[in-house]
Amino acid sequence: MSDHPRSDHPRLAISEQNIDIWLAFYHEIVDARLLSNLLTLLSDAERHQEKRFYFADDRKRYLLTRAMVRTVLSHYAMVAPANWVFSESAYGRPEIANRHDEAVGLSFNVSHTYGLIALGVSRNRALGIDVENLLARQVSIGIADRFFSPIEVTELASVPCEHRQDRFFEYWTFKESYIKARGMGLSIPLDRFSFHYPHEYAVRIAIDPELGDNESRWCFWQFRPASEYLLAICAERLDGEAPVLTVRKTVPTIADEVLEVALLKTSEVPLGDECIPVGIAPT
Repeated sequence: MSDHPRSDHPRLAISEQNIDIWLAFYHEIVDARLLSNLLTLLSDAERHQEKRFYFADDRKRYLLTRAMVRTVLSHYAMVAPANWVFSESAYGRPEIANRHDEAVGLSFNVSHTYGLIALGVSRNRALGIDVENLLARQVSIGIADRFFSPIEVTELASVPCEHRQDRFFEYWTFKESYIKARGMGLSIPLDRFSFHYPHEYAVRIAIDPELGDNESRWCFWQFRPASEYLLAICAERLDGEAPVLTVRKTVPTIADEVLEVALLKTSEVPLGDECIPVGIAPT
């Protein structure tokens, strides 16, 4: 990788048939000059917010998240990273406010955990993403009793103790990705929809009719970007078809590369309606 920031932003086409997932392992990004340059891409409000974080790791993660969103979006539209403008939905979700022709219909969703930032980009498609560090975050299984559906709580209790944390995060990341794709956050009760695993590589969602949604509308993926991380994606199935997924690793303004990742689980769909994206297959 070059030691100097790129001034150009190679163009990438993204249609309604594609979803791009971008990953930044921010602990690997240590060059002080690069971090200083990335700070100049942020808005005044973002730079003010960055200073408010007490811990250095939180400041760095915030800086790289905001710089990553800006530099990645500039791959898809002729808008300079510093010129992106954002608004918030009624539920507080960040949205693109630029009226540039190439920016219209472009959307993104961000998740971050200790050591990793994940960014999904789509066009005219609802999308949610969630990533968790399985080593840095230990949770009480009692959380499941409060937030999971009864069938999930029962299934989780049947899992051997040594695998229970991993299964908890399988549920959690899928749930987070779904409510983020809906764009309504925790206003959707987590116990009113549930995930089921028909077999080792498959996942299905069951949704309470009162939530006003249809299970067939959504497609899911889950994989590990690295051994300590678990990432889940929920995407709308436009015209009944699943999108093609591409995963990339990025160091903002320096280098990007396509990654091959092994799929852990994906939606089980009718025969002939493939949901496994090109380049990603079950282990």
